[in-house]
Amino acid sequence: MATRIEAVCTGAVQPYARDSRSAIHKTPVTGRVRALALGLVGDAQGDPRLHGGLDKAVHHYPLEHYGAWRAELGGHALLGAPGAFGENLHGLGLTEASVCLGDRWRAGEALLEVTQARQPCWKLDERFGLPGMARRVQQSRRTGWYYRVLEEGCLWAGADLVLEHRPYPQWPLLRLLDLLYQPVLESADLRAACALPLPASWQRLLQRRIDTGLLEDWAPRLEGPARA
Repeated sequence: MATRIEAVCTGAVQPYARDSRSAIHKTPVTGRVRALALGLVGDAQGDPRLHGGLDKAVHHYPLEHYGAWRAELGGHALLGAPGAFGENLHGLGLTEASVCLGDRWRAGEALLEVTQARQPCWKLDERFGLPGMARRVQQSRRTGWYYRVLEEGCLWAGADLVLEHRPYPQWPLLRLLDLLYQPVLESADLRAACALPLPASWQRLLQRRIDTGLLEDWAPRLEGPARA
């Protein structure tokens, strides 16, 4: 199957629900868009503490998942166009089952490296107008993922995604997502995952689980602050 970018999406920071700010409302742009170390030119993040940065410069969400969400949610208006999940790259031919940690993909002129799966937050509930949407994304494992930009350059809708290097073929993102979200406390996989070049936040999370024998409380991220 061909792997390619179907749409490139960017968004500006806007006032959002619960007295927050967000750039989750992203829409397709035409032409060539330059990918820089901290993200796409013309794109922004509302809360740089949690979004963006070198390890989360570009967010990819599979076009294939839109069909699954339509089957579950019906004709939701957001699912009629790219950008529904706040993604930068709306892609065809790759999913969490076929992309591995550390993959290096040539996207147009840019070279992108897969760093982590997305951990969905409560802002998806607000965006879709559906309480529990973030939790559904997490449970479905249809989260999308992030890239860091190893080589800056332009990318565009219609550009092929070409795999140049796969150092961890035994670690598709789906395996990591299952490890993270299933109630696994004692597992050789936990220790094996800690040896991977995961972002520091994931390293701390997995090491804490090993050290304490406790599962994380996802409620603050999935449910967010109380409505005023």
